[in-house]
Amino acid sequence: MAQFLLLEAFEGTNKKIPVWFMRQAGRYLPEYQRLKAKYSLEDLFKTPDLAAQITCMPIGILGVDAAILFADILTLPSAMGFDIKFDSQNGPIVNSQFDIKAIHDFKDLSHVTKAIQLANQSLPKHIPLIGFAGSPYTVLTYLLEGGSSVSFHKTLRFIEENEKAFHAIMEQLTHNTIRYFQLQKEAGIKVFQLFDPWAGQLRAADYAHWVLPCVKHILKAVDLPSIYFVKNSNHLLSLMDQTQADFLSVDHTVILGHNHVIEKTKKGIQGNLFNGLLYADKETLEREIHDVVVGGLKHKRFIFNLSHGVFPDVDVSTLKFIVDKVHQYSV
Repeated sequence: MAQFLLLEAFEGTNKKIPVWFMRQAGRYLPEYQRLKAKYSLEDLFKTPDLAAQITCMPIGILGVDAAILFADILTLPSAMGFDIKFDSQNGPIVNSQFDIKAIHDFKDLSHVTKAIQLANQSLPKHIPLIGFAGSPYTVLTYLLEGGSSVSFHKTLRFIEENEKAFHAIMEQLTHNTIRYFQLQKEAGIKVFQLFDPWAGQLRAADYAHWVLPCVKHILKAVDLPSIYFVKNSNHLLSLMDQTQADFLSVDHTVILGHNHVIEKTKKGIQGNLFNGLLYADKETLEREIHDVVVGGLKHKRFIFNLSHGVFPDVDVSTLKFIVDKVHQYSV
């Protein structure tokens, strides 16, 4: 039997439901805000003992069953020659006018290695550390758009007008994402999650052509328990199911227990409480938690999570309430 409840869920031997939250290490926590008042965002990411401290914060506060590495989705490309600055007020600031010829394989991410090692020294013995990276497509949208986007028009235009260059960048990001995960594995992560939130804005045919090959390559190459997350994923589930991911993390567009694709999959399912419900009253929240759990337990392997990340203004007590309620259920 696995040592950790989360890893027991990968094996299907767990008696309780593991729960953790995307973006659980960060901005909604008063303890994090106190650190941010003293240090720049760049310092928080690149100082191993600070990153490790933030990684571990939610464990004692919330009682979640896993820690996730505190890092940015653009940590990897910032080490590959892309011009990215981490601003304490505005988050990552990306210069989208990059020279493709100046992009290179990353050489040094030792601060990430050290943060993982320090976090593992501090974490309780029953809590595993999840590593993460952005999927090449999602990372590239940030690089081309200069940050977040609603329409992703710069990305879509770049693909249509520069398809050869698009595939070349995707190939280089894929190669380095694999190296990045292997670095995290050697440092001591037990599970990894590949984040691909913006792939969900694509048509299924475009996802299959532009995104899926790179995702399949990454998930096949990294020998660790794996989770693959896509936001707005309902129309992509049959394609996501073709990857080597052990778990598919799905958002609120998927109804657990009532979806013909994931009813048949051999993969585990992670999800998918709508994060808008983090503002609901306790009675509503308890009812919605119950619905997610009942649907989730129809699948052979299940991890409780949100439909996306924790919002920065969410009350800590709400997340603790969710954890406590989920832990009351038996498998």
